[in-house]
Amino acid sequence: MNPNIRPLLAFTLFVIPGFANAEDDFERPPINYSKAKPNNAIERLQKKIDGGHLTLPFHAERGYLSAVLKALRVPESSQVLVFSKTSLQRHRIGPYAPRAIYFSDELYIGFCRAGQVLEISAVDPQLGAVFYTLEQQEVDRPKFARQTDACTLCHASSQTRNVPGHIIRSVFPDRRGEAILSMGTIRVDQTTAIDRRWGGWYVTGTHGKQKHLGNLIVKNRGDRETIAKNPEGQNITDLKGFFDTSKYLTPHSDIAALMVLEHQAEAQNLLARAGIQTRLALHDQAMLNRELGRAPDYSSETTLRRIRSVGGPLVRYLLFGEEAKLTDKTQGTSTFAADFAKKGPFDRKGRSLREFDLQSRLFKYPCSYLIYSETFEQLPNALKDFVYQQMYGVLTDRYYGGGFGHLSAGDRLAILEILRDTKKDLPAYWRK
Repeated sequence: MNPNIRPLLAFTLFVIPGFANAEDDFERPPINYSKAKPNNAIERLQKKIDGGHLTLPFHAERGYLSAVLKALRVPESSQVLVFSKTSLQRHRIGPYAPRAIYFSDELYIGFCRAGQVLEISAVDPQLGAVFYTLEQQEVDRPKFARQTDACTLCHASSQTRNVPGHIIRSVFPDRRGEAILSMGTIRVDQTTAIDRRWGGWYVTGTHGKQKHLGNLIVKNRGDRETIAKNPEGQNITDLKGFFDTSKYLTPHSDIAALMVLEHQAEAQNLLARAGIQTRLALHDQAMLNRELGRAPDYSSETTLRRIRSVGGPLVRYLLFGEEAKLTDKTQGTSTFAADFAKKGPFDRKGRSLREFDLQSRLFKYPCSYLIYSETFEQLPNALKDFVYQQMYGVLTDRYYGGGFGHLSAGDRLAILEILRDTKKDLPAYWRK
């Protein structure tokens, strides 16, 4: 990987603006990010390939893309397209050749036409984001190559909560796809207003009178009023007028998929931050206990405060605190919403946290589906206990303030009931 690639970004798996800490917490015990052996979907897939239990068919134009998506169960309908010049292969990206990103709950796959590699990020329960490349050359047993230092220089900055993670940005691209930095860039997550999202991205779907920056190529940077309104970029359902869509697995860059991607990337950053910082706090406490001759299970107020400081923001985000409101019915053009929603799990009434609203907010029941993720399941017990206590307080109206006023009594009851039916590790007091 070339660490000198210019960091102009909309969404990147490898190159984002920012600087790592001089001494990265995640590189010290017990995390040891660069030296640790990852345990994630890519590592498990590589074992199958190395053992001869799985082969990846090679396609003349798309290389291993389709085979990797199939092997990892990443849906083609998750495709979103970014045309600002970003990532390792920025010279291959532009308005006429966007980069495709495919994702599942724990994986991101980046594909450039005629690209030398697939760019891959896997969410690791202990390490946060772990980055890989896969050469787009046909061989008997393809090898996913882990990337560390050159990626974490940028991908573990303040932009990613100072842990290995991801960032999504909205930029103002010119005719070549170069971000016009003088016009600014916008870091995007679920709290970002719709009219500030998707600069440098293609967007397919209908959204009524709502405005966004998608499908925009800045031709006259002095015409700020037209740029802000982006009249030619709204409610686009067919991208054939922008580029040759036949070169991609689908012709879509679905608006619902983009919104899920934005929620998910930041949620995973917060999960990684909370998990890593808690493990560090517990490690520091254990060392101090040994030095002072304390009981092994002693926890100081400092340790508890460190856990609360990362657990609180995680709870607020998982319950969609400060989520940007939708003001019109929003609908994508692909099967993504249906494919995503059918994954469940479902409660006894047939409800799921994956059920979309897309009229006033993203999901019908505002609690993140990532509460079922492997990363959440493997959070340290001290942190998970705090998160469950806080969530239970919110959902039973014992903790109504603190940024949770957006949850109605009906929302709280529905989320509580869904989790009781679908989460097996809930504390006993949740069942009362």
